[in-house]
Amino acid sequence: MTDKLYYQNSHLFEFSAEIIDCIRREDRAYDVILDRTAFFPEGGGQRSDEGMIGGVQVLHVSEKEGIVFHRCEVPMEKGRRVDCRIERETRLRRMQNHSGEHVVSGLVHTRFGFDNVGFHMSDGFMTVDFSGELRNEEIVQLEQEANEIVRANVPVTAFFPSPDQLKALEYRSKLDLTQNVRLVRIEGCDLCACCAPHVSQTGEIGIIRIMDHMRHRGGTRITLTCGMDALEDCRRRQKNTVRISNLLSARQEDIADAVDRLLENMAAQKLRIAELSMANVEYLASGTDPVKGNICLVDRLLDEVALRELVNRLSEKCSGIAAALFPSGEGQWRYIIGSRNVDLRKNALLINRGINGKGGGSSMMIQGSCSGDVEQIRHFLTEIHLS
Repeated sequence: MTDKLYYQNSHLFEFSAEIIDCIRREDRAYDVILDRTAFFPEGGGQRSDEGMIGGVQVLHVSEKEGIVFHRCEVPMEKGRRVDCRIERETRLRRMQNHSGEHVVSGLVHTRFGFDNVGFHMSDGFMTVDFSGELRNEEIVQLEQEANEIVRANVPVTAFFPSPDQLKALEYRSKLDLTQNVRLVRIEGCDLCACCAPHVSQTGEIGIIRIMDHMRHRGGTRITLTCGMDALEDCRRRQKNTVRISNLLSARQEDIADAVDRLLENMAAQKLRIAELSMANVEYLASGTDPVKGNICLVDRLLDEVALRELVNRLSEKCSGIAAALFPSGEGQWRYIIGSRNVDLRKNALLINRGINGKGGGSSMMIQGSCSGDVEQIRHFLTEIHLS
């Protein structure tokens, strides 16, 4: 059994230990076993600690049957005493986030009676799933109360109750635990079974920010971040706010109204462009004389909706096919081809071979992409005879 120093002191970042064993793994890495360790193994939704053992990088930490395994790339000598160092900033941020999650989950359980049914910690944020739905105003109040608990700087303690003590306690847990249960208490807020390191006072958590929430499997999924990760998130958002403010030439507090005005203008312009496009379709269609054979136009202004309408109009003026080409990149073209007299679905393969294209559609219209010299493509589509 490994002596687990992270249970005794969550703020222990440097320690010495003796190497009890070093086991070769199938993946050619090595599992180093120490007589004692402050490295937290992955568990409870939290990833394992990072750091160094005797100058060797620790890749991952896991636990099995009370023994903690430190995965390293190189073997280490059994019986050797080594200095160990945990990556401090990573551990502190994870403690801030995990303790912040306990605050939020404890409040949700107390205020609304919902259980935490899912928890995942990523770099910079966490997602927590609750068994019931929370309204927008309840999320706002939840965040407010969580930060009031942070401001109160109440104690956070962890302990192993005896089986008899455990039976008398009401605590949160996803599992039906009966022995070796470690409980984390946040004074006046939460009591939860948890194996991970936590802060000593809620003030260490720093700000708790609920970044987003959504309905999820009949309940609510919230995304939150705490402490230094929350500070970095605020800085990213502020950077984007400043950038948007400058682009819109609007004060930061007015950017939402500025975006609304921009979207209204864009909608009006889009409508106007559509009107002009259809007027252009009418002009091009009326200016094209009926022909026996094919029609092929190259257009760089109309959108696909207008071009489909143009092809429909031109299909009535030819005995073969009516085609429209428009650019999609250097030497790349999109095509729309229509016909009232030719089965285009049956002839799509032949057409695509001739213009180095791919696409398909119905018997009356096909669409796709092609590449090459536009005049050669146009010549092919104008001269091809289809039945």
